Amino acid sequence: MKFAAEQVDSNPSMSGFKLGIVRLGRAAGKIKYALLDERDISLVQQYAFEARVEVDRDGNGAKIYAFAFDINGGRSAGQYVHVLLWEKHCGGIAPGFKVIHKNGVTVDNRMENLALVAATGKEQVFEEPHGKSREQSLYWVAIQQLPVDPHYPDGFFTKFYNANGEIVEEEDESTCYYECHYPPCTNMEKELREFSICGRCQEARYCGTHCQQKDWPVHKKFCRERKRPYLMERPPER
Repeated sequence: MKFAAEQVDSNPSMSGFKLGIVRLGRAAGKIKYALLDERDISLVQQYAFEARVEVDRDGNGAKIYAFAFDINGGRSAGQYVHVLLWEKHCGGIAPGFKVIHKNGVTVDNRMENLALVAATGKEQVFEEPHGKSREQSLYWVAIQQLPVDPHYPDGFFTKFYNANGEIVEEEDESTCYYECHYPPCTNMEKELREFSICGRCQEARYCGTHCQQKDWPVHKKFCRERKRPYLMERPPER
C-alpha cells in the first residue's frame, strides 16, 4: 500500500497555518486526496489510507470517502477516516448518530468540517458550494497547491466500482460512477453516465465545460486518442 502525506499552506494570507493532505490513490476516475488537520498527519505512521466509494442503495449516486486501517492489522479492522477522527478527538459515537461533512466534501476531514447528527429522521443537508465560492473554498485552495501527480500518466489503470460499491476488474459502462476529473472538484455522478466524456481519450469525465477547460492545460499532456479496434466484417454466406 503506497500513500503519501504532505503539508501545505491553507491560504497565503494565513501565515503559519498548515493542513495535511493524504494521497488516497485512484477511485472513480482520478487520484483522490484527503484533507486533515495538521495535528492528524501523524496518523500516516500507523495507518494506511485509501479511497472508498459508497454507492447509495436508493439510486442517488455515490460518494467517495477516505478509509484507513492499521498497517499491522489489515483492512478488516479499518474504518472511515471521519469516524476515526471523531472518536479520537470527541469520543465514541452513540447508537443512532453519525458523523457528516458539513461542506459536503466527503474527503475534507478537518474536525471543523465534521458534525455529529442523528442518523434517522430529517436532517440538514450540507452540499459543496457552487460556482466561484467553491473555487475559494479551503479544499479547492489546498488541492490546487499540489504539484501535478507524477503518476498521472497511469490514469487508465483505475479502480472501477459497480452499483454495489464493489471493485470490478474492468470498466462496465452500465454500472460505474465517476467523479469530475478536475482534481479539486468533488462533484460525482448521481446517475450513471451523467457526466460528459473527453472526446479524444474517452477516459476523463467532467461535470461541466468549466471544469473541463480548467483541467485541459494538464490533461492535454497525457490525453491520447483512443483507438478503437478494427473489426473485420464477415463476408456474406453463400
